[in-house]
Amino acid sequence: MLVGVGLMPHGNPVLEPDDEETKRLAEVLREIGRAFSDVDSYVLISPHNVRMSDHLGVVLAENLVSWLGFEGKEIPGEWKTDRELAEKIYRAEKDAKMPVVDLNFASLRGEYSRWPLSWGELIPLSFLEKKPLVLITPSRGLPRETLVRFGEVLGEVLEREEKKIALIISADHGHGHDENGPYGKVKESEEYDKLIMELINGNRLEELLNIPEELVRKALVDSYWQMLIMVGTMRRTEFELRTSAYACPTYFGMAGALWVRKG
Repeated sequence: MLVGVGLMPHGNPVLEPDDEETKRLAEVLREIGRAFSDVDSYVLISPHNVRMSDHLGVVLAENLVSWLGFEGKEIPGEWKTDRELAEKIYRAEKDAKMPVVDLNFASLRGEYSRWPLSWGELIPLSFLEKKPLVLITPSRGLPRETLVRFGEVLGEVLEREEKKIALIISADHGHGHDENGPYGKVKESEEYDKLIMELINGNRLEELLNIPEELVRKALVDSYWQMLIMVGTMRRTEFELRTSAYACPTYFGMAGALWVRKG
């Protein structure tokens, strides 16, 4: 059963926040961790693992190992894949004719079945209690409707599970907030981030599908595609927003939000 959804950033500033907005955001991330402390597994969707132009990936490797930090910030550790759940998700998506592949490395099972983790996974995981997880990678080259449908199938699988599962969406937003940043300053980043927070706080997530493609492209985001999967997954039952926060201490915007299952 899907018990809740956490939208979590993957920027280093949340690990050691300096300003009040980022401190508030970090507290929301800790609240997400507390809310999901009793779940059995996570499903984590990250944009900074395997990058495929026209397929989504479900990682079946048994051992998930810290490998790539961001800007020198290392987060050591090793996590286990919920292999049974990963296989169920992969098979259901395949049966639904989704463009999905299963991912493994070195060995099919056991000690040498290993997969690297990047900052896109490690930073959200640093706020969560260690649990088995399923890592899924989105694709920016697929139609919006396909990503939403992938999420719907994912939601169907999770609802059939007896174990309690939390969906974690790793996402940072506009990357053009600072003229001295690597992408310069673009007005679309601020426009996109403002809209995302309005949709989150206004319980209007379905309107994500209506965001113009040009805005998504010009805003320089890495959040949109996994949030479309999130929308599809959340269609399976009702959720309510418990808390949210936004901060932009550097050149990219970060948001945190926690939705819990109603009833």
